[in-house]
Amino acid sequence: MKSILFKYLTKFTSLNEEQQQAIVQNIMIEEYKKGTVLLRQGDVPTKCYFVLKGCIRQYSIDETGKEVTSNFYTEEQAISMFNHHKQDKSSEYSMTCLEDSALVVGDLEVEKDMYNKYTQLESMTRRMIEENFGQVQDEFAAFIASTPEERFKALLLKRSHLIERVPQHQLASYLGITPESLSRIKKRVYKDMH
Repeated sequence: MKSILFKYLTKFTSLNEEQQQAIVQNIMIEEYKKGTVLLRQGDVPTKCYFVLKGCIRQYSIDETGKEVTSNFYTEEQAISMFNHHKQDKSSEYSMTCLEDSALVVGDLEVEKDMYNKYTQLESMTRRMIEENFGQVQDEFAAFIASTPEERFKALLLKRSHLIERVPQHQLASYLGITPESLSRIKKRVYKDMH
C-alpha cells in the first residue's frame, strides 16, 4: 500500500528516494472496520486521511434529524478538513467507514512539523488540494445545473463503483433525491442503455 504513497511523492515532488523513504517511514497507516466513525459532526478534527482501500462517507445531520450525504471518499482520495474559517473549529460533517478501510492517518499537529522538515511535501499537498478543489467546484456547478437523471448519469460515468458499494438510500441522499426516485431513474437509465 505504501507504493501508492511513493507514486504521489514522485508525481508531485522532486524529492530524492532517500527523502521519500523518510517521509513514508513517518506515515501511519491504520485499518478500520466497517462502521467506524472517524469524525463526529461538532467535534474538532485532529486528523486528516488518505484512502488506500475502502469507502468513507461524509454526511451531516440537519436540524430535522435527517442525514444528508455530501461525499464519498474511495481509493486514492484525500480527506481534508477545512474548518479554519470557523471560530470554534468544529466539523460540519461526520465521517464513517462504509467498508473495512486502510487509511493513511495524518495528525494535523505533526503535519506542520513534516511541512517544516520537507517543504516539498507541503507544496505537494497544496497541489493535490488545488487539483481536488477545482474538480469539486466543477462537479458542484454541474450538480446544481443538472436534473436528478443527469446527476445519476454523471455518477455512472465518473464514479460508477459507488453504485455497488454504497447503500441506495445514502446514494440517493448524495444525489439530492429520494430512494424511490433513484430506483425509477436507475430503471429508466438502464433500460435506455440496453
